[in-house]
Amino acid sequence: MSVSVVGKTAGPIGFGLMGLSRPPQLPYDEASKVMKAALDRGANFWNGAQFYGPPTANSLHLLNHYFTAYPEDSKRVILSVKGAFSIAGPDNSPAGIRKSVDSCLEVLDGKVFLDIFLPARIDPQVPIEETVRALAEYVKAGKIGGYGLSECSAESIQRAHAVHPVSAVEIELSLFSTHTLSNGVAQACSELKIPMIAYSPLSRGFLTGQINKLDDIPETDSRRRFPRFQPDVFDLNIKLVKKVEQVAKRTGHTMPQVAIAWIIAQTKKTNNPVIPIPGCTTVARVDENLTQVSLDEHDVNELSQLVENMTVYGDRYPEPFKKYMNL
Repeated sequence: MSVSVVGKTAGPIGFGLMGLSRPPQLPYDEASKVMKAALDRGANFWNGAQFYGPPTANSLHLLNHYFTAYPEDSKRVILSVKGAFSIAGPDNSPAGIRKSVDSCLEVLDGKVFLDIFLPARIDPQVPIEETVRALAEYVKAGKIGGYGLSECSAESIQRAHAVHPVSAVEIELSLFSTHTLSNGVAQACSELKIPMIAYSPLSRGFLTGQINKLDDIPETDSRRRFPRFQPDVFDLNIKLVKKVEQVAKRTGHTMPQVAIAWIIAQTKKTNNPVIPIPGCTTVARVDENLTQVSLDEHDVNELSQLVENMTVYGDRYPEPFKKYMNL
């Protein structure tokens, strides 16, 4: 199964660069081995961001390094990058968009084409139409292949698409975060034939099988600040993990494989491409995450029913970020 994104063919599973880009960072040559393994396994939709990593060593610098080493791979990858966002929040003004896109292009240095640029969040201070018109200038000039939206509402998708076609919508989607399937976003994407890119498909590590107790997450890990990882709800959410794990064991697959397969199955249910973008830092995890497993209809329905009947405790983001969700 493959899908078309900005005129290129993407595999059913993509690859997220966040884990390779944020501290503690792997040496670039080691990170490149993981990226090469992902691409060779068919994960040719790559997702990065200006804010994945420090200003002088973020995912764009890693991409520059990779495509300097493997220039022949530049035509194989569909590259999606988020920007126009900082600790102060989004800046989706035309000036903010131009500054961010120009910075991305400067760091990439022509080593690889920027297929999709996405403002990381909708800016409540700027009409979406103004943002899209600025992005459309770059598309029409051939500097980027298209633009996308991230963490947005159905209304924003529709308004943006009316100005210039949206290439992709990046949303959080996992067994622990299914809001997109019921809040109108999936429906809007289906109606407009916009592929959905599912970030955090393994629920920020809950569904990797590597987290069983809070101490498994380092004190310095940013997830310690997220509501679902707080001590008062962590064990309740782990109980839900164990239920998913039981289904995985019955199918004979690992929990990450089953969680990713369930997301891919939403392609059929929504009648629209859904591409999960798991990230990892080892070749072994690449092999596990990108091993496609086939869930029959009974398995998919069992997982969907489990999701429908369970309560995930805690919001998806800490309080300061909630004002930029689903805008």
